[in-house]
Amino acid sequence: MNFLRYPGGKGRMLSHLRSYIPSSDQIVGHYIEPFVGGGAVFLYVQPKSAVLADVNSELIDLYKAIRAHPERVWEAFRAMPEGKDAYHRIRKLKPGELDCVTRAARLLYLNRTCFKGMWRHNGKGEFNIGYGGASRRWVITEEDLLGVSRLLRRASLRCSDFEEVIDLSSAGDFIFVDPPYRPGHRELANQHYVGQAFTFEDQARLASALARAEARGVWWTMTNSAHPDILSLYPHHSVTQLARGTGPKPGALIPHAGEVIITSGRKGQDAAVL
Repeated sequence: MNFLRYPGGKGRMLSHLRSYIPSSDQIVGHYIEPFVGGGAVFLYVQPKSAVLADVNSELIDLYKAIRAHPERVWEAFRAMPEGKDAYHRIRKLKPGELDCVTRAARLLYLNRTCFKGMWRHNGKGEFNIGYGGASRRWVITEEDLLGVSRLLRRASLRCSDFEEVIDLSSAGDFIFVDPPYRPGHRELANQHYVGQAFTFEDQARLASALARAEARGVWWTMTNSAHPDILSLYPHHSVTQLARGTGPKPGALIPHAGEVIITSGRKGQDAAVL
């Protein structure tokens, strides 16, 4: 049911992540994602109650429109023409001048037909990824959107910074954390956090927020870079190294890797009920 193509999305890694993610029945409180992105893990867990957040306001608006008007979003999406010229015309539409349904359908259309599902804006805040073809447009169906809509009705949707969302968590909640993968404090961050640099200082702020949450009885699982500076923020936590999330076997366990799963709880100690 992964209806969005999203950079760094975890849909292809779910078979390896599932050992570190609780089932819906195991989550006593809320399921929380402060970097929801394409929502692959949320759609896999299908929690009874969730808080989904992202700083990408267009993305959150898309989720809200699908939650409230899935049939109308589908019809608007289905009515949009195909081809490179049509893609560029639709890309030029200004989201702020569109109603919520058309705005959502436009974003879904661009996501399904742009080059490799990339998400990038120019200095004016305009989506500027080139055309990638229509082959992935009809992989999703109206039934997919209806299913996503049903699950989103269990969720609170927020456009906000990750720290604000994590600080709202309480005992019994579970947080899945998938931040932008950035290098360490000696290296430059790329403009990936919706036009903003997600820096090592943000990574440190994230680690502090998770430490506060853990002290309140919240449990969490994170995917992140295996960069030494990132690992230094979690010296006492359980770390599992993974293969990079690309190639024929993304997520396969290997001795040396560029990606890790980090879980709450001290090394050698099971995290909560996992």
